[in-house]
Amino acid sequence: MKNEANLFAFVAPFFLVVGVVYGIVTHWEEPVGAAALLLVFGLMAMVGWYLMRTARHIDPRPEDDPNGEIAQGAGEQGFYSPWSWWPIVLSGGAAVCFLGLAIGWWIFGIGAVLSIIALVGWVFEYSRGVHAH
Repeated sequence: MKNEANLFAFVAPFFLVVGVVYGIVTHWEEPVGAAALLLVFGLMAMVGWYLMRTARHIDPRPEDDPNGEIAQGAGEQGFYSPWSWWPIVLSGGAAVCFLGLAIGWWIFGIGAVLSIIALVGWVFEYSRGVHAH
């Protein structure tokens, strides 16, 4: 996790410098670009800080060991539904939401409802009763 933390933490100052230089070059008359770059700096710094703090509290992963072997990362990585249709429904709902941004808010509402239904269906796909797994 330290590699990811370093990536975010060391790239964040670049966006701070670029945001300030952009503001100076445009004489702060075009605030959207400078604000966007400064917000990217803030987001990168927050993610880098979070990853650095989390890396201190967990055991090193095989990816963090420079002499690590591929076999160290073997094993179960998580459970993924191989035959689930809910991701397709969710992506369709997201597509309808984006269509609604271009055409009209009422279409966005339909896409949002469809996306919420698909997300709930995907999360509870294997739930059978109270606290079932």
